[in-house]
Amino acid sequence: MGLLPRLEIRHTSETQVGQIFMPRVNTLLLVGVLLLVALFRSSSALASAYGIAVTGTMVVTAMMAFIVIWKSWKWSPLAAAALIAPFLLIDLIFLGANLLKIHEGGWMPLALGGVVMLVMYTWRRGSRLLFDKTRKQEMPLRALVAMLEKKAPTKVPGTAVFLTSDPTSAPTALMHSLKHYKVLHENNVILTVETADTPTVKPEERVQIEQIGDSFSLVTLHFGYMETPNVPKALAIARKLGWQFDIMSTSFFLSRRSLKPAAKSGMPRWQDRLFIQLARSANDATDYFQIPTGRVVEIGTQVAV
Repeated sequence: MGLLPRLEIRHTSETQVGQIFMPRVNTLLLVGVLLLVALFRSSSALASAYGIAVTGTMVVTAMMAFIVIWKSWKWSPLAAAALIAPFLLIDLIFLGANLLKIHEGGWMPLALGGVVMLVMYTWRRGSRLLFDKTRKQEMPLRALVAMLEKKAPTKVPGTAVFLTSDPTSAPTALMHSLKHYKVLHENNVILTVETADTPTVKPEERVQIEQIGDSFSLVTLHFGYMETPNVPKALAIARKLGWQFDIMSTSFFLSRRSLKPAAKSGMPRWQDRLFIQLARSANDATDYFQIPTGRVVEIGTQVAV
């Protein structure tokens, strides 16, 4: 949903795609529970915070149900409101009664919810500003390939694999490699990894290859949500499809952005710094895709947000 940095997600059910376990979130919950126990000391002292947390959740759930009925079930807004209004009214009455206990500890769930909302808003807003800035420097992939086919730079032996989430634009690592090294590998692969809505993906459907130039290929790897992406093993399947490569002469190029606060930004300075810290806490893509560390080349760029 783009509300938080990249976190480790473990799917625990082959039938329910939304049943997940997140180790980092679970650790934060442990720390939060210990802090609550130390702060409130007894279950009776925690009752006020518990009441606001439960009734607040009921109100939010009712409002979300209205959106689902309206947007997903395609009901008219009036019909959806007529169905949800009685439940929402009851929930609001309970919430209003519990708001009288804010000073007795009810401030805790409100403060915690406010912090979570601030973090999500900061990440979403910062990601949008970062996308807008980097988009101006991007170039359509096929246009770049056509230009390189006409006037190719010096070529070196081996295969270069450039990972990207947007196969329509030239990866930043490729652009900076051409800019600074002024060389091009004999074989270049633009690699995209996609997660399917199914638990697993059949081996014959794992790899999709499209030749977009004499020395450029567009490769898409498909993994199920219950599978752990393993790029080297998936690329081995590509050999059966006609793509010959030697893993020992293959280099994986990744883009790594180094963020710093801009003099003029769309967010306050403190929010810039919060977004940068969130970006630094994201999981490393190399470990996630199980790429051999000895074959990875990271090209960093500085971006002011």
